Amino acid sequence: MKAYLFLLLAIISEITGTTFLKKSDGFTKLLPSAISITGIVLAFYFMSIAVKTMPVGTAYAIWAGAGIVFITIIGIFVYQQIPDTPALIGMTLIVAGVVIINLFSKTAGH
Repeated sequence: MKAYLFLLLAIISEITGTTFLKKSDGFTKLLPSAISITGIVLAFYFMSIAVKTMPVGTAYAIWAGAGIVFITIIGIFVYQQIPDTPALIGMTLIVAGVVIINLFSKTAGH
């Protein structure tokens, strides 16, 4: 269960880092650049702790799936970047895959 806490921290850090990556304007703005780099470094740090006790594939699937969904939501509300239907279908399939892994896979680390 502790691994999932670190995975959650990795997801939050990655979402923060990616959100500020856009705001950094190609790393030309100091504060957003610093937040972006810090978020991404922390994401990898927390992920490294999570994968000590859970399968790396499961952790990465959850991390990537959650990141895609939340960054898309942030993109909609912060940057007015509205995904089209194929993008929404693809994201739905990614989320479905993560759910299937967690509910049915014997390697999910439960």
